[in-house]
Amino acid sequence: MPRLSSRSALPPAVRGPSYSRSAPSGIVHLGTGAFHRAHQAVYTDDALAKSGGGWMITGVSLRSPDVADQLNPQDGLYTLLTLGPAGVEARVIGSIRGVLVASDEREKVLDALAAPETRIVSLTITEKGYGLDPKTGGLDRTHPAIAADLADPGHPKSAVGFIVEALRRRHEAGLPGFTVLSCDNLPSNGKVVARLVRDFAAEAAPEIAAFIEADVSFPSTMVDRITPAATHKTFDDVRALTGCADPGAVETELFSQWIIEDDFVAGRPDWEAGGALFVSDVVPYEKMKLRMLNGAHSMLAYSGFLAGHRYVRDVMGDPALAALVVRHMKAAAATLDSVPGVDLDRYAADLQERFRNPAIAHETYQIAMDGTQKLPQRLLEPAMVALERGQRVDAFAFAVAAWMRYALGRREDGEPYALRDPREKEIAAVLEGAGKDTDAIAEALLALPGLFPAVLTGNGVWTGAVRRNLSVMMDKGMRPAIDEEARGFASS
Repeated sequence: MPRLSSRSALPPAVRGPSYSRSAPSGIVHLGTGAFHRAHQAVYTDDALAKSGGGWMITGVSLRSPDVADQLNPQDGLYTLLTLGPAGVEARVIGSIRGVLVASDEREKVLDALAAPETRIVSLTITEKGYGLDPKTGGLDRTHPAIAADLADPGHPKSAVGFIVEALRRRHEAGLPGFTVLSCDNLPSNGKVVARLVRDFAAEAAPEIAAFIEADVSFPSTMVDRITPAATHKTFDDVRALTGCADPGAVETELFSQWIIEDDFVAGRPDWEAGGALFVSDVVPYEKMKLRMLNGAHSMLAYSGFLAGHRYVRDVMGDPALAALVVRHMKAAAATLDSVPGVDLDRYAADLQERFRNPAIAHETYQIAMDGTQKLPQRLLEPAMVALERGQRVDAFAFAVAAWMRYALGRREDGEPYALRDPREKEIAAVLEGAGKDTDAIAEALLALPGLFPAVLTGNGVWTGAVRRNLSVMMDKGMRPAIDEEARGFASS
């Protein structure tokens, strides 16, 4: 079967690019993984189809060559599968011109970032990719890539290092700055990236500090689209629907949301064509998504994985766990202030429907990765708000206890698994010797530097609730713990 390319003749039912792909690349995107290809690249495809403009995307993989190997032989094209109750639809996305691999093509990446036509540098590099020190909110100078880049800023490895070196070269060449657009699940992601870039530049290129202040913007965003890892079925469906082989295909749900702070120094695509919403303040939407969707995802991932559920849809087919998802969303919603234009009850119902989508194979183990990067904004912040407001913390305490049980790295039958967390070795070290002792496990994990705020570790209501839940999980197992919590919720 032929591989997808710009010469492929697509069936009438498969939509392909309807615009000229020879336009300049106005966007360089760092982290061209599945989520970017299911989200921002699709909005850009819609924008190009409606309004044109020089907004093609040059993708960058900071480490692995896999995406470049998938897309470059296909002229940057790939298939997007949208999975809904009515079936599977295929669409070929053309907004990515090609993908560079930073580890092998550093100068080409810097040339693209410093090119006059580049006006936006966007990122989906996951929370752990920024070199963020959770204790200070600033640059983590001990992060291996950050430390290497500060020592040799002209040969960057990190996303922040690439951005600062590109800005230095632009300033030196008399070119304007660009907009840095983070699309990762970090609270106030624009402000976070702005601080990291400024912190790095203060050491590596202090001469461009004023240039960054005047010519670079860092809008915040909120992104939402469930994008499971591709499977053999993904590629089988692509071949059946398009008549082409496509190793770069991605699958996703029908729902997609993008809330963007409208602060761009050099223009932007017509992303409204794809449904993006531009606002003056992203924070209310961001907190809603992090606490209600992502928080519930984390809870069900840790508990569901250990209860033997492979997929989110399986969790939602478990009455007790589905009830805990409802409880978690209600508790999270109670910690929020009003969100303009959003009915939180309707939002929660829509989330539950999305989680139940039988066509989406979203693995609990995939969601469970990088826990120490996700807990603060998803579970710990709303727990602190709940305590401050005199609300119950049961839902958040259960979720954190489930993470603690998950952090042991072994199933109930003793089978080990990798945590896939940037602090995995540190977690293993502090838990060494704890065995099945609930108090020892809780004490070790609550004391992890920079993770749990003192307002929680010093609160007896919170720590007591966490320990009680963890005790049931350790003594009886995750299944009894889930059932016990669900019964308590039903009777409350």
